[in-house]
Amino acid sequence: MTGPEHPDRAHTGSAQADPDERRTRLLAAAAISLRGYSDILVPLGKLFTTAGRDLFLVGGSVRDAVLGRLSNDLDFTTDARPDEVIALVTGWADAIWDAGIEFGTVSIRKADLIIEITTYRAEAYDRVGRNPVVTFGDTLDGDLIRRDFTVNAMAVRIGPDGAQEFCDPLDGLSALLAGIIDTPATPQESFDDDPLRMLRAVRFVSQLGFRLAPRVVDAITEMNGQIERITAERVRVELDKLICGEHPIDGLEIMVDTGLADRVMPEIPGMKLTIDEHHQHKDVYQHSLTVLRQAIDLEESDPDPVLRWAALLHDIGKPATRRHEVGGGVSFHHHEVVGAKMVRKRMRALKYPKAMVEDVATLVFLHLRFHGYGDGAWTDSAVRRYVTDAGDLLERLNKLVRADCTTRNKRRARRLQENYDDLERRIAELKAAEDLGRVRPDLDGNAIMELLGLRPGREVGEAWKYLKELRLDRGPLPREEAEAELLRWWAARSSGNE
Repeated sequence: MTGPEHPDRAHTGSAQADPDERRTRLLAAAAISLRGYSDILVPLGKLFTTAGRDLFLVGGSVRDAVLGRLSNDLDFTTDARPDEVIALVTGWADAIWDAGIEFGTVSIRKADLIIEITTYRAEAYDRVGRNPVVTFGDTLDGDLIRRDFTVNAMAVRIGPDGAQEFCDPLDGLSALLAGIIDTPATPQESFDDDPLRMLRAVRFVSQLGFRLAPRVVDAITEMNGQIERITAERVRVELDKLICGEHPIDGLEIMVDTGLADRVMPEIPGMKLTIDEHHQHKDVYQHSLTVLRQAIDLEESDPDPVLRWAALLHDIGKPATRRHEVGGGVSFHHHEVVGAKMVRKRMRALKYPKAMVEDVATLVFLHLRFHGYGDGAWTDSAVRRYVTDAGDLLERLNKLVRADCTTRNKRRARRLQENYDDLERRIAELKAAEDLGRVRPDLDGNAIMELLGLRPGREVGEAWKYLKELRLDRGPLPREEAEAELLRWWAARSSGNE
């Protein structure tokens, strides 16, 4: 689905059109987007109109329709109460969920669309947590003014013929045209109500390429401590959306500049004063942003949050390991080990899934391994161990080490890229000759027990590990040779000379 030009690029080239003309063009593009959903909008609109009820497409769905990026998740608002909404859609919807009914939301599935219909709300917040005290409203304007940002406070009336009327009492379209994130009320009031909105504002910078209104920046800087009212799980969701946006570096820089990062992931601004060992960047923070940018350029399709987090955090161990050497140099010995531990600690605190924590931490731990490659001097054994240690993360590790080349020395950069190419060529050659993706000993546990006359136990595991190390060092061995090596190891072990 194609859409209008990006609002943040509205001052260049053909986008230098009259504001009214651009507004008309955006609304026309939105109408085209919505016509693609007429099979859903028309019958749904008829259900509510026949019952004498209002139905409006609202919030991010309208914003995305204007931007030409409408998804399969649609949000609506209505003056019908939740029980009436359920009654209206029963028999039409393929499935109905009422998990959010206490907040006035009924969720339904129709074909491949997920639809949320929420009764007009006029809630207040206790300003202790972020859950509202829900009271139902009676007007669309009252519902829109309680929303987080003006670009999310637009609505489209849905009638029996589908989309019929664009409603924008807070002039969200002008904010969208200007590429500005601002709040309907004052930012202080909005963030007091729900501090998560501070992080959502930054997330929209990353996703949409918009700018924050100066008063929003000021309010986040002033109120960033309020984010501690929000659960780690909700913070994590916003951080993942931010890192996977089209402009994550813009969002990260705002987080750091406003102090919000100090509250949710202090390891990022913690890199800001650490000079990198090559003195090629003013600090490791800027180097890490460059690595993130370059890692994104290496992605082949959808955003990869594991690769992106690893790229951003690969050097977070440097501040704790910085040492000033004789002669004025700086070293960061074992910063990959320390960094991996820091990644685990922070991501666990943010309630990331265990598998993702381990993937990111492993990439951080391994990111320096390639730098021992030199000029293709690794043995086949070293290449096998590199592949085995990376496991399923090998492709991501290759991208990370390529992205970690940020030197301004063109000759050195070219040499590093040639070394990366050479390593990948050797990996491919070994994979063609051996099963590198599944390196196992040449004898399995049953063969080990039969040869050595053992019962299941610790000694079988030790023998298995020995054969795996042998396999990594020498590659696949004929069965007879593997058996001879195992017997030799077992004899030495039994005599105490192993």
